[in-house]
Amino acid sequence: MNEGIKNIIVISDTHFGCKLGLCPEVVTLDEGGTYHSSALQKIVWSKWNQFWNEWVPEVTKKEPYYIVHNGDIIDGVHHGATTLITNNIKDQSKIAIQVMRPILDMSNCKGYYQIRGTEVHVGKSACDEETIAKDLGAIPDNIENYARWELWLRFGINNNLVHFTHHIGTTSSSAFESTAPMKEYIDACVEAGRWGDETPDCIVRSHRHRNIQVTIPTKTGYGISLVTPGWQLKTPFVYRVAMGRSSNPQIGGCIIREGDEDSIYTRSKVWNLMRTKEENI
Repeated sequence: MNEGIKNIIVISDTHFGCKLGLCPEVVTLDEGGTYHSSALQKIVWSKWNQFWNEWVPEVTKKEPYYIVHNGDIIDGVHHGATTLITNNIKDQSKIAIQVMRPILDMSNCKGYYQIRGTEVHVGKSACDEETIAKDLGAIPDNIENYARWELWLRFGINNNLVHFTHHIGTTSSSAFESTAPMKEYIDACVEAGRWGDETPDCIVRSHRHRNIQVTIPTKTGYGISLVTPGWQLKTPFVYRVAMGRSSNPQIGGCIIREGDEDSIYTRSKVWNLMRTKEENI
């Protein structure tokens, strides 16, 4: 990517095919039936449209951008879950394509990269994510994989270097939520130093469905470790995790942008959905 484009929009964890994932109001299934989204899914869908139609044009200043989907595009068939719209991967893939294609067809979108997520969601070696990415016209790597485990991406006038991959460590305590992002960036710097490689200006991780950014002073400015929010509501699995039990879903996405002072920065749009309704006795 060498056109001098200054904006990268990052989304992740859409989990299409889950009754708690991102979903349009009506989808048609393989046998001809239909699924109608829930009230909460309708709220998330409205935020999705607001993100692309209002927030993205604002933060990009209506300039061109690339899109990186940082993994877990569909929910897959996993853990014996009963929260699936359908366990037919064809249907889940169709939902993903139905939602993503209009986004990728927007005039300011100049290309799309797909990162591979968790195998339990997107198939062994992310085979299902690979098929979807190819159907959507994702930019392939040098061996013609349309979804990839990691991506080193240069962008902007100053050839800023960003590293994308899906996974990062989690925690059961908000007090330590910044620990893994900080460690992840330091590990990247150490590994680069060992082999004489350039350190990344920014690393991007997902998987947690929770947004956080750690900014680290460096000789050339700042290094950024960014973890993206997701587009999935709380599933039964979240209630097994200490922090998940008490937290609300974080819905949204991020931008990585080259600023006017020859440095990059990130901004995130996060909607913290409401707590469940209180009961009075």
